[in-house]
Amino acid sequence: MKVLFIGGSGLISSAVSELMMKEDFDLYLLNRGNNNTGLPKGIKFLIGDINKEEEVKELIKDKHFDVIVEWIAFTKEHVERDYRLFQGHTEQYVFISSASAYFKPILSYPITEDMPLGNKYWEYSDNKRLCEEYLKTIDDKSFNVTIIRPSHTYNDDKLVSIIKSWSDPYTIIDRLLKGQKIIIPGDGTSLWTLTYNKDFAEAFIKVLGNKKTYGENYHITSNALYTWEQICEVLSDNLGVKPNIIHIPTDFIVKNAPFLEGELLGDKHWSLIFDNSKIKEIAPNYNPLVRYENIAPIAIKRILENKNLQTIDEGFNEWYNKLVKDYETSIK
Repeated sequence: MKVLFIGGSGLISSAVSELMMKEDFDLYLLNRGNNNTGLPKGIKFLIGDINKEEEVKELIKDKHFDVIVEWIAFTKEHVERDYRLFQGHTEQYVFISSASAYFKPILSYPITEDMPLGNKYWEYSDNKRLCEEYLKTIDDKSFNVTIIRPSHTYNDDKLVSIIKSWSDPYTIIDRLLKGQKIIIPGDGTSLWTLTYNKDFAEAFIKVLGNKKTYGENYHITSNALYTWEQICEVLSDNLGVKPNIIHIPTDFIVKNAPFLEGELLGDKHWSLIFDNSKIKEIAPNYNPLVRYENIAPIAIKRILENKNLQTIDEGFNEWYNKLVKDYETSIK
């Protein structure tokens, strides 16, 4: 099966690429070539910028793919461009949306694919909704759309924390080792689903070229549920320390750090419990077994053994400590 990825070097897509090469797919990646060195041998590359429409049109002018997977479209304009570019070049277009696009607050549990979309707190998530709405208006039997909604997915390198420095993940390890306060929004008991990227890949490849998935949407998640306090304890246990947790109401956090509104009120504030029965209809053997406590030691070991990764985000610490101080002052 001949498949084209738009992007393909990210946390989720790289795991899918690795599995596909083992399964003998004919895989092409269209990207700018900046992060391709760690990808499996055998992948073919089309080096170009998806945002330069004429450039991409020239790259694919004589090519046809059974499936095109769009990993890096984030706005309606992106998917409108894709239809212009890829119409006539594929039978199936797979759009990577996000489970964060489901309506907030969560209307019922477990979350199923027919739950309405709408996230007023996070522009990123609502843009994914707009993408989906546009794609569902396409009535073209030669361009069949499948929508995939990942939730929080991690790999062997990823430290999971509800509030963290994206640029310097060691910052949270450093806080834990020094016994500094670690913020958990709310009471720490909301349930969160974590999915290992290689587990995700096992289900995802069953979508490709599968006519049963045309016109359908699926979320692909694990059944591994954690409270945010438990996730923090996974990290601290591996460091041999006890976490110094402080619970701060989400509303207080967002009021004092409004840039976290999307990430918290738009996503992590709510319990996320998914019903995976729909994806299992096409991937009946999908049984994600990897848990975060199996992978966190690998990620921590990698950071602790590499001095270059032990950088601290001082700006993050400054506003984080101020948030703690302001909250403690407010409750005195």
